[in-house]
Amino acid sequence: MQAFIGTGVALVTPFKKDFSVDTDALKKIVNYVIDGGVEYLVVLGTTGEPATLSEEEQELVISTIVEANNGRLPLVLGVGGNNTHKVVAELENKDLSRFQAILSVSPYYNKPTQEGIYQHFKMIAETSPIPVILYNVPGRTASNMLPETVLRLAKEFKNIIGIKEAAGDIVQAMKLIQHKPKDFLVISGDDMVALPMVLAGGSGVISVIGEGYPKEFSEMIRLGLQRKVDEAYALHYKLMDSIDMIFEQGNPGGVKEIFKSLGLSENTVRLPLVNVDANLAGRLDSFTKQLSK
Repeated sequence: MQAFIGTGVALVTPFKKDFSVDTDALKKIVNYVIDGGVEYLVVLGTTGEPATLSEEEQELVISTIVEANNGRLPLVLGVGGNNTHKVVAELENKDLSRFQAILSVSPYYNKPTQEGIYQHFKMIAETSPIPVILYNVPGRTASNMLPETVLRLAKEFKNIIGIKEAAGDIVQAMKLIQHKPKDFLVISGDDMVALPMVLAGGSGVISVIGEGYPKEFSEMIRLGLQRKVDEAYALHYKLMDSIDMIFEQGNPGGVKEIFKSLGLSENTVRLPLVNVDANLAGRLDSFTKQLSK
């Protein structure tokens, strides 16, 4: 699974001021992150606001990204939810031939036990025709997929190839890295600890800030994978304030302000999300302009 070592970016869905999907802006963003050196693209992850998109809009986003990518980078599709049988039905009926893997979040809101989480992903693994990357993000799901559950899945299902680990717990990540099967990928889902996780033996990151500043962030991860620690941390500290800023008032409001500053898209988000306030927008604009000098 060398395709997923390095920096993947969770693509936003840009909207016009009338809240319709802006396909022209989406194509610009795809080209921007590819030119910036990222290794793969994640389609319809949380950052893409899929919960507010109709099925037709989701297909429009998929087809636009596939066309703009034109086979240049591997694609990962977000396919997850808290209704196991609905997720399985989606996997059975969706055309996944354009994707190299799916990213599937641990069930949210229901707060299943570890056994429930295991059984959920067992069904997904047995159904998915392409590799599966688990996604653990307790801050959104209200339950933590423990290392024991992840390792059980990793060892029992060959098509479960990795996890996007976003618990914000470096010790938990290290336990996964310590005990994982040889080729299993432990991918950071938290931009602030992505470099420490890589240096501890992780495989890279699925990033939000790496979409806003792909050149600098993907280079930082590559330096980390090459064990060029001082050079990597120099970039980490250069970007550190921006990582805090883009999540300060929610995602993807922050990164959409960066794209507005770069002239790539509007900053529009759909309710229940709202735009970041003027103070944060100004700070992000200043940081972006300063970084590009």
